[in-house]
Amino acid sequence: LPGLHVFAITFALEVSVGKTNTVTALNNSNVLLPCTFTTCIGFQDLVFTWYFNSTELIYHGKIKNKATEPTRIWHNPRVEFVGSTTKKENNISIVLNGVEFSDAGKYTCHVKNPKEKNAQHNATIFLTVVHKMVETDNTVTLIIVGVVGGLIGLLILFMLIKRVVLFIIKKMQDGKKECLVSSSGNDNTENGLAGSKAEQKAPPKA
Repeated sequence: LPGLHVFAITFALEVSVGKTNTVTALNNSNVLLPCTFTTCIGFQDLVFTWYFNSTELIYHGKIKNKATEPTRIWHNPRVEFVGSTTKKENNISIVLNGVEFSDAGKYTCHVKNPKEKNAQHNATIFLTVVHKMVETDNTVTLIIVGVVGGLIGLLILFMLIKRVVLFIIKKMQDGKKECLVSSSGNDNTENGLAGSKAEQKAPPKA
């Protein structure tokens, strides 16, 4: 049991950079490098660091507890902290100002939480720096996504319509059966010949 307890604590801290881990930035622009962390049992004196290409430290910060904002221990002058921990998300994102081609590479957001027996976790973003944004590629991608999305949407719509139509037909058939049964019953009763038609239709004896 103690082993399981330690196992659970080890995986309680989690660091994330969002849905995609690739960012493209225009040369000489400012780029956001997102990072958030989650922890099941809270944190105390949590330390977070940002590294460029695994070794170069570009930002180092500390967070006393949930009620306080992060404090900067050291940072590269071009790196600006834009996160917050007193709000709902434990955001430790940074902005890299005046991006250059030499800034392209791997950025690692690393978190260490002493409250979880010094549990550590990190997440990585890959930054690409371009001379100019190519809009045509994006347009083509959007068109492809739009067409594929449209086809999938039409297929789903067709399947839904088919199901609805089949359901209506089934209901109508069920309704007709009910109508036929009730009308023939009514006719027999009204004519005072309940069961007479059934007797007439009985198969002849051999």
